[in-house]
Amino acid sequence: MTKIHVLDDNTINKIAAGEVVERPASVIKELIENAMDAGATRIEVEIMAGGTSFMRVTDNGKGMSKDDASVAILRHATSKIQEVSDLNSISTMGFRGEALPTIASVSRFTMLTREPGCDLGTKVEISGGKAPDIIEMGCNVGTSIKVEDLFFNTPARKKFLKTNHTEGGKINDFIIKLALSRPDIAFQFINNNKTSVVTPGNGNLFDTVQAIYGGQVADSLLTLNLEDEDLKISGFITKPSMLKSSRTWQTFIVNGRIIQNRAIAKAIDNAYRSLIPKSGFPFTVLKIEVPQRTIDVNVHPQKSEMKFEDESRIFKAVYKAVLDAIRPSSGNLTEVAAVVEKPKVEYSMEPMQFVPASSPAPAAPAAPVHSGSYQPKTIYEAVSRPAVKPAVSFAEAQAKLQQERQVHYQQTERHDEVADGQNIDKSNSDMSNDPSKIDMSTADPSTAEQPVENTGRMIPIGQVDLTYIIAQDLKGLYIIDQHAAHERILFDKLSAMADGIPSQQLLVHQLLTFDRKEAALVENNKELFAKLGFHLEAAGDFDYRLMEVPADVPVGEAEDIIREILTDLGNMHETTAKEIRQACLATTACRAAIKAGEELNMRQMEILLDELSTTAFPYTCPHGRPTILKFSSEDLAKMFKRTGFGF
Repeated sequence: MTKIHVLDDNTINKIAAGEVVERPASVIKELIENAMDAGATRIEVEIMAGGTSFMRVTDNGKGMSKDDASVAILRHATSKIQEVSDLNSISTMGFRGEALPTIASVSRFTMLTREPGCDLGTKVEISGGKAPDIIEMGCNVGTSIKVEDLFFNTPARKKFLKTNHTEGGKINDFIIKLALSRPDIAFQFINNNKTSVVTPGNGNLFDTVQAIYGGQVADSLLTLNLEDEDLKISGFITKPSMLKSSRTWQTFIVNGRIIQNRAIAKAIDNAYRSLIPKSGFPFTVLKIEVPQRTIDVNVHPQKSEMKFEDESRIFKAVYKAVLDAIRPSSGNLTEVAAVVEKPKVEYSMEPMQFVPASSPAPAAPAAPVHSGSYQPKTIYEAVSRPAVKPAVSFAEAQAKLQQERQVHYQQTERHDEVADGQNIDKSNSDMSNDPSKIDMSTADPSTAEQPVENTGRMIPIGQVDLTYIIAQDLKGLYIIDQHAAHERILFDKLSAMADGIPSQQLLVHQLLTFDRKEAALVENNKELFAKLGFHLEAAGDFDYRLMEVPADVPVGEAEDIIREILTDLGNMHETTAKEIRQACLATTACRAAIKAGEELNMRQMEILLDELSTTAFPYTCPHGRPTILKFSSEDLAKMFKRTGFGF
């Protein structure tokens, strides 16, 4: 009697189920992927008790004949591949033929299926891997698979499942990701007799995202688009102001298959560095299309991971696609403003400290600013110097806004008359007439009477608590954090100076005294301080003479900035030179920016908004806080309960 023997098929299927069927969500994933391969355009999923007691997946795909249904429940039976060479070009979701027999081995399994043109369908019943019961009966075209009492014959595995709520949530996440991978399929998910997910199935990814996550997420989406020879990237990513708490909100799809990949996730993180806080992740739907021969999908039992032929190329392509998406192309701040989520009405008896935009006495016009040259302290000087005459008074701004509103409605009426199917390309309009492109520091007040044809300009109104700028345009109301906005402007300006930041020499040098640790950091990072615009010269064991400071930094803030940089350097561990420089620039920009509590006039607000519209990343400050909040006209109507009553 030999000690080694061959296991029976039932035992083999149960062992395989440990790899393929980890939890109820794994069953749903396998069955939906089979439905996709069958050409279904509508898939309905229904569960009870988190899927542990009841799961049913119904599709309108091709279905199977009685003979095919009898073979489909056998181990390693598949229609997806014929020979080993087919593994190099797999384009279907499933291909190993393990799903149905392994699921049937650990549950009470029922399958109904019928091919188009057949009078009768086939019913297959299997209980815990026993011999199947196959009969003919009437049913709809397509396939419906019911799985009951999962793991009823393997109690050891069943006790490792989480609560029904958790297991149901896992299924919900899988269905959402599968729906995002195939927007051309209409999905419906029913959990405990309640509809949880419904997608339109019209082939539009944006509509699918909106149906699943709602209008707030949809309004903050940025388009991903990159094509390079045989590689194509598409999809959406949210603005840095719309963050989620975990990576479960990020979906990576390669050739239609949902995967997890560290290189792709790292590329997104690197592109968003300095735009988001460390505790958040942007919502992402990233679709990558590459030749099938360049990937290997057979490296994981559940096919949740994928091996790329050239992973570094994928990393670089994703990084570039994301970076291009988060750089606003038009310079219009209304496109990047953070939408206020779930606006709530709160009442307070304390009066709001509102300061209307002032109109100070006139002053000599500013000298022309030449594009391409560095202009030190543009914003800071505009804020700290005595007030100057605003380019446009508040009354004139209101008149302009009303004029823009009339032009907007006239254009809307003309657009309504355009035949269906015609597209109007607004990008070809004359950019010279766009007020958001005008440098307000050199604007001639006489030009305020010229007609304004662009409707995207933001007009400042005033300040709240000397901290937030209030502005408006035709689309709604905007609140801008003046410190965060100026901080972003300075950070982007300083970051663009790779060869070193321009400095201003001090007439009276400052003597700074450090402790032993700080002095060592100063000595070891003298070159870094020089590139940041701080020129320090040793004047003793622990004393340094400050001779020059960055042009955008107030002299009175210089010592505090240097000490904060030293604190950051002391707290850092193993970091790259780029990360150190970025952290130092963020500190410099934060301390040099205008502060909360500083009063701004109309001209200063205009300069701030214009400068912010020209930065590469106006969404957030370098520390991840949003710079702009948007209240659309619809949001305001809801907050004041005007919905349905008209304006």
